[in-house]
Amino acid sequence: MENVKNIYLAGGCFWGVEAYMEKIKGVIDTVSGYANGKTQNPSYEDVIYRGTGHAETVRVTYDANKVNLQTLLRYYFRIIDPVSLNKQGNDRGTQYRTGIYYEKNEDKDIIEKEITFLQKNYSKKIMIEVLPLIRFDVAEDYHQDYLKKNPHGYCHIDLSKADYIIIDENKYHKLSDEELKSKLTEKQYKVTQLADTESAFNNEYWNFFEPGIYIDITTGEPLFSSKDKFKSQCGWPSFSKPIVPEVIKYHRDNSFNMERIEVISRVGKSHLGHVFDDGPKEFGGLRYCINSAAIEFIPLKEMKDRGYEDLVSSIS
Repeated sequence: MENVKNIYLAGGCFWGVEAYMEKIKGVIDTVSGYANGKTQNPSYEDVIYRGTGHAETVRVTYDANKVNLQTLLRYYFRIIDPVSLNKQGNDRGTQYRTGIYYEKNEDKDIIEKEITFLQKNYSKKIMIEVLPLIRFDVAEDYHQDYLKKNPHGYCHIDLSKADYIIIDENKYHKLSDEELKSKLTEKQYKVTQLADTESAFNNEYWNFFEPGIYIDITTGEPLFSSKDKFKSQCGWPSFSKPIVPEVIKYHRDNSFNMERIEVISRVGKSHLGHVFDDGPKEFGGLRYCINSAAIEFIPLKEMKDRGYEDLVSSIS
């Protein structure tokens, strides 16, 4: 049974926001309109030229059993410049401000928590307006599904960003040192916690290419997909990219009189390996050289039972 809810998102021109949000799993419907202005039933010309105070906004109707508000907001944050005031892409004016408007007070705490979390990534103040929804007027018919009707129409948003699944780090937890020593083998502990390196051509996954995902051995957080694994002949598992960018952190490593970029897991803060720029150009040119001891393979057929059903699409 559906658990239908609404959230209202302003992020510049509503054409792109509407097309982007409707691609997200769990979203039931998206409608372009004008939110929180001073007049009723404004026209597009009123909003643009007559200072009505409305923001171009998209009403996102979603099934909360399939996608939560926190995840929707994180998708939204991907497509806006959150520190810009009254401008997004090539658009300028108060009608193009960023804003999140809610119907229920229970959503306010979730929104403010996510804004606080987002602020940690910026030195400038986040300029996203967060207010209860006062009114929402549906825009003219020609604005609805605009990019479907006009595939080459203006859009300042990279719609493909909706294809990258959000992985919620709150589902995973860093273990204490005592817990890690109990959970991990001696080799796994030395690699993940002491930045050791296992032997080339003598590790579990260097020459393994079954469909599935690779998770952080310490936390279970998904890190890599078999789709992005390739034969590099270096003797360690090699990937062209992480399953989504945010699950990996980077650190400059000058050990052994070398300059390398260390790859670290987001939640577990575990040493995984290093990333190099000698990967296949057709896959982006990067080679994530990862220790088998730092990861666990979850076969495609077991992903649903292990709680990774949402990531099945990352394998195809």
